[in-house]
Amino acid sequence: MTGARLLLTRAVLPAALAAATRHGAPALTARGPLRRAMPRLSGRGRPGGVGLTFDDGPDPHGTPAVLAALAELGWSATFFLLGSQVRRHPEVARSIVAAGHEVGVHGDDHRNHLTRPAGWVLRDLTRARDDIAQVTGRVPRWFRPPYGVLSRGSLRAAGTLDLTPVLWTAWGRDWEQTTAPQVLRHLVSGLDDGGTVLLHDSDCTSTPRSWESTAAVLPLLATELSRRGLVARPLREHLVRRG
Repeated sequence: MTGARLLLTRAVLPAALAAATRHGAPALTARGPLRRAMPRLSGRGRPGGVGLTFDDGPDPHGTPAVLAALAELGWSATFFLLGSQVRRHPEVARSIVAAGHEVGVHGDDHRNHLTRPAGWVLRDLTRARDDIAQVTGRVPRWFRPPYGVLSRGSLRAAGTLDLTPVLWTAWGRDWEQTTAPQVLRHLVSGLDDGGTVLLHDSDCTSTPRSWESTAAVLPLLATELSRRGLVARPLREHLVRRG
């Protein structure tokens, strides 16, 4: 490396690393102890139950199966929708609201926000929010980033659009090739009073037909929650959003 290039590298690299750190710092909340330090972002809500959430829909096969299982249990949940899926399956999106469930924004395309500039993220979330509202007749109030990874651009866009970011405290890893008992074991490892559960009603970003295990685990989850004296509820009942 020549002297000029070395000097340029020494001058530019720290600034680039600093910019990347600023952009990616919110992603630290996706895993680990920072989740516990930010309970509201993690979806920690009122005691006595858990927030029940589903990502990646609507799906013409998975969503009806999950809705049927929820109806059997008398449960309501929050569905974080992809705008691209809403445009493909508007009737399924409307069926979620018609069944009494809540809708949130999961993005338009299922992309990691750390790999996208802030302008792209704002356009993505704006399109998703607007299309979800137009199709379902409900303006979303909650936002969950794809992969649970927040960037500075994610947070700015959420603030601009009046969306509250919510992650989760327990997940079923139901996007994998797995069975309902295996999904339940994953859920139980993080399940606690006041937490938020993450499942998926679509296989558009995961193993084909993974939603079958999701629908099948819901009665098993109901038994576990009943044993603990807990109820399942949508975020509108689980979290009280501050002004």
